[in-house]
Amino acid sequence: MSRPIPSVVATITMPPTSSASLSSSSADLSEGARERQLVRALDLNATGALPRRALIEALTRVGLRTDDQRLASSMTLLAAYPDDAQLTEAQLLAVIRPNLILIERALRGELVIPDFPALCDDIAAIAERARKAVGGKVADYIPQLARVNPELFAVSLCTIDGQRHGIGDVGEGFSVQSCCKPITYCAALEEHGEEVVHAVVGREPSGRGFNELTLNKDNKPHNPMINSGAIATLSLVQAQAQTADRFDYLMDFWKRLAGGERPGFSNSVYLSERQTADRNFALGYFMREKKVFREDANLVETLEFYFQSCSIESNTEQMAVIAGTLANGGVCPITGERVLRLSTVRACLSLMSSCGMYDFSGEFAFSIGLPAKSGVSGALMIVIPNVMGLCVWSPRLDSVGNSVRGIEFSRGLVERFNFHNYDNFVSALEYKKDPRRGADEGRIASATALCWAASQGDLRSIENLVARGVDLNASNYDGRTPLHLAAAEGHVAIVSALLSRGAVIDPKDRWGHTPLDEAQRGGHAAVCAVLEAAPAARAP
Repeated sequence: MSRPIPSVVATITMPPTSSASLSSSSADLSEGARERQLVRALDLNATGALPRRALIEALTRVGLRTDDQRLASSMTLLAAYPDDAQLTEAQLLAVIRPNLILIERALRGELVIPDFPALCDDIAAIAERARKAVGGKVADYIPQLARVNPELFAVSLCTIDGQRHGIGDVGEGFSVQSCCKPITYCAALEEHGEEVVHAVVGREPSGRGFNELTLNKDNKPHNPMINSGAIATLSLVQAQAQTADRFDYLMDFWKRLAGGERPGFSNSVYLSERQTADRNFALGYFMREKKVFREDANLVETLEFYFQSCSIESNTEQMAVIAGTLANGGVCPITGERVLRLSTVRACLSLMSSCGMYDFSGEFAFSIGLPAKSGVSGALMIVIPNVMGLCVWSPRLDSVGNSVRGIEFSRGLVERFNFHNYDNFVSALEYKKDPRRGADEGRIASATALCWAASQGDLRSIENLVARGVDLNASNYDGRTPLHLAAAEGHVAIVSALLSRGAVIDPKDRWGHTPLDEAQRGGHAAVCAVLEAAPAARAP
């Protein structure tokens, strides 16, 4: 069933459970004390009882779902109470104790996205803009794909801490098509390692179409993200097993990556793939002629395996978890299981970055700067390392086979957030959000940096911070502004620079002292002269 794409994500009422509500020294408390602290934070009215739904709402608000396997023990205990139950402190303690660490991190705002509702609002706005892109057309060279409703659209995300959100047609299934290629590559790497896998497939962009009848100078497919490379890679997966067992192995591999939910399989798409497979058969025979495959590889079975892989059926919810597993270094966010080695993830993301978007890969790497893989069903899997994975699905494709709305969503994503791989080099891009920071964390960090630079006489850092829009009159806990600190240390150049950029001349700290008082107390005559010669004080 299609769900509307909201312009604003509904806010779930939650008791105050931010880090301000919980002691910052909870890590030093005993486990029992930490549990009681959580209960007190949840018990807004200090009645000694909490509605059953309040705990669920608190966890849901930060993006955790009740079917999260890491919360299974607590959810089982909670299910024993009726919906309208009021839990006593003892009952609530018993519920949260089996999953204390995760629940504590969630309620303290310590998950990777502290303000999850704000992120959901932003994702909804980006998706709404992308939905308005109506260009392109559905793939028609495979009959079953040509029949898909072109207006379907879904976006799902899963952070490395298992925070999940989805909008649009998130439950609608689609064939993964070329989005199977990164998973196939990972399966081969896990089984054989890089040396064996790259003995049959290269790791350079081809500069050709994804189904081009060509090999590299070493007579290998250019990379695992094009058809020939995926076929060669699949020839290695469980090569000695029976055909049916190989497919079951691959499906179980997908299941582990997706957090325990087994994907589906579209037999009609598989049959369509076989009926329109002349080019893939040509690729297969060409590679066999060039001795790409091992001598014991059965070409027809390998091609059938490839058609089956492309016909795996998933949805954006599952694919977002898989992308989240890659973002989390191979550990599934919602189960905690290590599915992939770190070396496998590094290799896979490297090739997704350089080869994952067909003939648009270079442009995508330049303008979006994120590892991604698209498929002609309209799916687009995006990985933001150490943050989250996303999947966008919209069947309308551009001229090179990428989802039109998926590309538009990706553009909006990096316009709003500092997710491009190299955004961290461009410190002046303060108009971009960093959702990994809490609502006040960025402002406080910038103010602290400015005060420190003023006290150290670091004019270059002050200039950089001013260029980023940091408030020159921000103060520390004691009410001391950068001008206070520069005056106290006798930094004449810094005092002059701050005044020339609009710093208030006579702010008072918590003791009522002004910057001039600080300069006089320190015996800094030159600073006193600058302050006394400055124009009258300006209001902040």
